[in-house]
Amino acid sequence: MIKIFHNPRCGKSREGLQLLENSGKDFEVVNYLKDVPIEEELKSIINKLKIKPIDLVRQKEKIWIENFKSKVLSDDEIVRAMVQNPILIERPIVINGDKAALGRPPENIKEIL
Repeated sequence: MIKIFHNPRCGKSREGLQLLENSGKDFEVVNYLKDVPIEEELKSIINKLKIKPIDLVRQKEKIWIENFKSKVLSDDEIVRAMVQNPILIERPIVINGDKAALGRPPENIKEIL
């Protein structure tokens, strides 16, 4: 089943959700701020996205700037920071089997449907 990691307060995330709704396909919505992925799940998502953990971080968030920006962090430490502070996770993320897309821009989602 298709899964979207969604933040209802985010415009891009709402656009991604709309794309899924318009596709007519079944999908599951995960409000990742409430249902935070565990480290292993986040690592799996990063692997499916074929990116580095730092590429999934919202680096302009106040939490990142104040607590992590000036530090040299390993990939595992970056993943841990996102799990502990899920607002740092870029959104939306759509998973479809072994494929994933970061919905920035939302049109990226179409490539995996």
